Amino acid sequence: MSATPPVRKISFIGLGLIGMSLLRAIKHSPLAQQSNIFFQGFDPGFTDTDRSNVESLGLDRFTGDKEELYNADLIILSAPVEINIALLEEIKRIAPPETLVSDVSSTKSLIARKARELELNFIGMHPMAGKEQQGYRESHEELLHGRRVILCDDRGLLDEPKGAFLVRLLESAGCMTLTMNADEHDLVVAKTSHLPQLLSTLLMTHCGDSISKTGPGFATLARLAGSPWQIWRDIIATNSENIADELERFSTELADLSQEVRTLNHEQLESRFDEANRLYQTLKEMNRS
Repeated sequence: MSATPPVRKISFIGLGLIGMSLLRAIKHSPLAQQSNIFFQGFDPGFTDTDRSNVESLGLDRFTGDKEELYNADLIILSAPVEINIALLEEIKRIAPPETLVSDVSSTKSLIARKARELELNFIGMHPMAGKEQQGYRESHEELLHGRRVILCDDRGLLDEPKGAFLVRLLESAGCMTLTMNADEHDLVVAKTSHLPQLLSTLLMTHCGDSISKTGPGFATLARLAGSPWQIWRDIIATNSENIADELERFSTELADLSQEVRTLNHEQLESRFDEANRLYQTLKEMNRS
């Protein structure tokens, strides 16, 4: 590149499924290779073997030295959200003031609020991808390919050089980006991500005495039940009001559906199926594009 790119060094704090998948996707992107970006990171739970493994997957340097770790153009927090929030004060003390901070947490309002209080340059980021299995061994550069990445920016940082470069990096890695504010994000994911997770969890426990008699349809619907509590604990803790509201709204819909089935209200049931079929086709088309 003729001009020096605004991001030359990226630090990842937390090297699990999403953090390492994002690192690997960006590392393999044409823009990152063209820009000669240096990738460093840290995860407190790693053994020497883990460290060697993530370095073989694309990490240029594993370091626990905080002065070194926070001396980056872009810091991406990839730990559970409550840990990410707690790290912001340390970043404020140690990182250069011009450093751009982002995260891959599944909730955004609380971390965005803390970043505002600390006057950090912060853009919330949520890659809409995942697996039931966790850890860097499950990571892959293709996990985020074609997936949406939501960006939450309340300071106009996406219009500045580092923010605009982050968008270009994500798109060069094959991601699709869209923007919304942090509060809107948490409302949306409570309905489209957190509600399905809890419904899948409840379905599995409700049907636990009959799973030996189930077919592939049940397994498809119950897939999210394999997600670990240690990931979801922080998500629920930082978005509890929105999630509880969606559960209550859904329980009302479920009660209505129960009554329609009990009274054999075929007209209303057919209408529900027709609308669900239409929306499912829309969803498939969106995921193909």
